[in-house]
Order: sequence, then C-alpha cells, then structure tokens
Amino acid sequence: MGIENFLAFLLTALFFVMTPGLDTVFILNKSITQGRKAGFYASLGINSGVLVHTVLAALGLSILIAQSAMAFSLIKYLGAAYLIYLGISNFISKKEKSMGKPSVVGKPSKKQSFIAGLVTNTFNPKVALFFLAFFPQFINPNELNNPIPFVLLGVSYAIIGIVWCLTLTYFSGTFSKKLMANPKANGWIDIIAGVVFIAMGLTVALDKS
Repeated sequence: MGIENFLAFLLTALFFVMTPGLDTVFILNKSITQGRKAGFYASLGINSGVLVHTVLAALGLSILIAQSAMAFSLIKYLGAAYLIYLGISNFISKKEKSMGKPSVVGKPSKKQSFIAGLVTNTFNPKVALFFLAFFPQFINPNELNNPIPFVLLGVSYAIIGIVWCLTLTYFSGTFSKKLMANPKANGWIDIIAGVVFIAMGLTVALDKS
C-alpha cells in the first residue's frame, strides 16, 4: 500500500502520542474538571481532528497551509480564540453558580465536548506541519502523491491516540469524582478549568515558532 517500516511508524507514533502536549493538557483538564464522560468525548473529538489533518495531508492542502503565512496565522488565531472562549465560559459558569443562578453555560453535553476536542485539534496548524514532516518518512517516495498511504497512517495514528487518550481519561476521571465529592474543591473546578483553557489559548496565540 506504499507504506514502509510500518512497525517503526507505530512505535514512533506511540512515543509522540504519549509525549505531553496541548492535547494531553486539554483532555486532562476536561476529564478532571468536567468528569470522565466529557473527557471521553473530547478524546474522540481530538482524534477526529487527527483524521481531518490526515485528509488535508492526503489532498495536499496541508502544504498550502504551511506555505501561506496568512492561512497559518488565521488558523492558529482561530484555535487560540476558541480556547480562550472555553476559558471565559468556565468563569461565567462559576460566577452564575456563586450567585445562585442557573448556569447559562452549564455542564457540557457529549456533543459540546466532542466539538471542543475536534475544533481544538483541527485549528492547530502545527499538527498539519507535523504530519507533513512525519508521514512521508514511512511512505515509499514513489507513492507520495497517493492519498491512500497518508490515510492508512493517519487512521493508525488516530487509533493509537484514542487508546492513549481514553487511558488518560479513565484515570483522571476517577480523580474527578473525588474532587466533585468535596464541596470546597468543587467550587474551584470552573476557575481552574478557565485558567488552563485561557493559558492554552494564549500559548498558542503567542507561539512564534
């Protein structure tokens, strides 16, 4: 199918997936502050974003993003803005709870958690650049214009990512239950989540690399 050294790809992909990064922080934040179910659907969303970047790489669109400073910056700032929006939403939820009002933001639904993960990963242009640099190393040079090897490698990468993300979700979700059972700790959950999301957004926006 045009793929070379597939076992080496799997081992390398596992190493990259397990290396702490934006996705890891996002999932841990979701799972600890909003529960295991939110982390589960956020994990599915993040790895669906991997598939989006896989399709872009297969179609050659990732090259256009890499070569266009304007497109790269636009995607990066949209992703950063969304993370900051999630953080502000958590602060609003905390304020309304403290005033005894029903929260407008409320606890995220399955769909909202999934979309949050999907948008966060899709609007991270560094993922596109990573795939452009990483995948061709395991594709026969004569097949670089063939989308099938990119798709197969992308799906394999996403499967590894889902397994790892769900493992993180399971253990951090267990910790979340203990937090939720503590009224004092529960009061700080929205604040912690808000700070982390805003910090992630600012990190993405201010990254010059």
